[in-house]
Amino acid sequence: MKLTFIGAAHEVTGSCHYLEACGKHILIDCGLEQGPDLYENQEIPINPSMIDYILLTHAHIDHSGKIPLLVKNGFKGEIICTFATSDLCSIMLRDSAHIQESEAEWRNRKALRSGAPLYEPLYTVQDAMNAVALLAPIDYNQTIQLCEGIELRFTDVGHLLGSSCIEVWITEGGVSKKIVFSGDVGNIDQPIIKDPQHVDAADYLVIESTYGNRVHSTVKPDYIKELTRVLRETFAKGGNVVIPSFAVGRTQELLYFIRQIKEERMLKNYNDFPVYVDSPLAVEATNVFCDSYSDFDDEATSLIENGINPIAFPNLYVSVTSEESKAINSDPAPKVIISASGMCEAGRIRHHLKHNLWRPECTILFVGYQAVGTLGRAITDGATDVKLFDEKIHISAEIEQLHGISGHADNEGLLKWMKSFKAPPKHVFVNHGEDTVCEIYAARLRDELGLSASAPYNGEEYSLTENKVLVEGNREKIVKNTASQNASRRVSTVYERLLSAQKRLQTVVAHNEGGANKDLAKFADQIIALCEKWDR
Repeated sequence: MKLTFIGAAHEVTGSCHYLEACGKHILIDCGLEQGPDLYENQEIPINPSMIDYILLTHAHIDHSGKIPLLVKNGFKGEIICTFATSDLCSIMLRDSAHIQESEAEWRNRKALRSGAPLYEPLYTVQDAMNAVALLAPIDYNQTIQLCEGIELRFTDVGHLLGSSCIEVWITEGGVSKKIVFSGDVGNIDQPIIKDPQHVDAADYLVIESTYGNRVHSTVKPDYIKELTRVLRETFAKGGNVVIPSFAVGRTQELLYFIRQIKEERMLKNYNDFPVYVDSPLAVEATNVFCDSYSDFDDEATSLIENGINPIAFPNLYVSVTSEESKAINSDPAPKVIISASGMCEAGRIRHHLKHNLWRPECTILFVGYQAVGTLGRAITDGATDVKLFDEKIHISAEIEQLHGISGHADNEGLLKWMKSFKAPPKHVFVNHGEDTVCEIYAARLRDELGLSASAPYNGEEYSLTENKVLVEGNREKIVKNTASQNASRRVSTVYERLLSAQKRLQTVVAHNEGGANKDLAKFADQIIALCEKWDR
């Protein structure tokens, strides 16, 4: 009964944990990293073909985005999640793959002109579709037997439609333990979705710490008032309000707020202003939200029952094709442009920033967390110039943040969620936080609640049977070396395939144990010949 920390250890994104129990190999989340790496990543220590299950807390790409890569490399097991997470993943993973393919196509056009090495996408749309076929959704609060000795249950944690904490009960060798994976714990009083539900028992808890060093305002933010102010001031100057937004969750919240602004005519001189949702993913995700009202909170449910779509209103336009997207910036009328990605690392938002960042009459409004190292973080931290599509863009637009609009619980919210446990866990693992933040939060759990708590590093292995560290994680930070680092980035995805092939070869060798000597000799000769060819 062992847990290994693979991703989001002393980092905010790329969540992934590897659980070994009852002869099964189980991943909890398998997300893409967003922004630069701080520590060298630990590879999943087995071939993807040997993984039996993936338990998915929610659909956000920093928790799900590497699943198609696992499928590409041989994973064929079940992906257990809630129904809403399954619906969202079916569009989000395909969208992520489309971004991977589009970026590879763009890079390779440049590479062919310059003679640089070709870039291979991390995975393709077909890989994503193959991953979607493995989704196996279950209801909230339904306890199921995953396999002999392991049961689990998903509980609504109020971060995103379909988001969950996962309770896992394990009985192995006469020893029973319960481990809870918090996923991303939601903020209270968010529009549309319910507040986090609580869990009351665990031997071990893995808890996120995204906002582990922050406190949301004790006064409930007036999102409508602040958003109305930004719209009024920008429209008065004849500018656009450009909102980098996560296509799933945050975009639907913004539509909820804007519907209310328009319905109550809070912008009397501009009430007919157009709103463009420029993200095919956001369009599809909005449809999923409309079909998942059973997971809505009471206020949104009441609107539905009265025949009101809580995220639709006049002059709302959606852009699906690239031609529709390009046409938005050719229209001089003041408008709202909502586009992904929320941290400005990819997607159509980068084109809208290129067209609007330099214009003093425009406003770029950030409405979510910006991870260190992302373009969004650079802009909100006060950068005067940024580079987009190899072009230097001077920032003259107003930069605003809608403070308090957060899908994550703050440190007090996390503490409140943890205090629902009737007895303290044997140990708490703090992850999914910036390097110093997870350490600060672990220290707070030790000092204020008297808990046994730590912030494991990438690669740490922990015995859940014996309640002790088996292997320490990697504490050595990556040393930045611009020239070699840029070169390594170009080949990183290909090298990742090579490492996966190495693991597969080891598995195949093990499977041939006891084979005929003639066959084994031939196999050995082929491996030796391959080594001779490529040994450098």
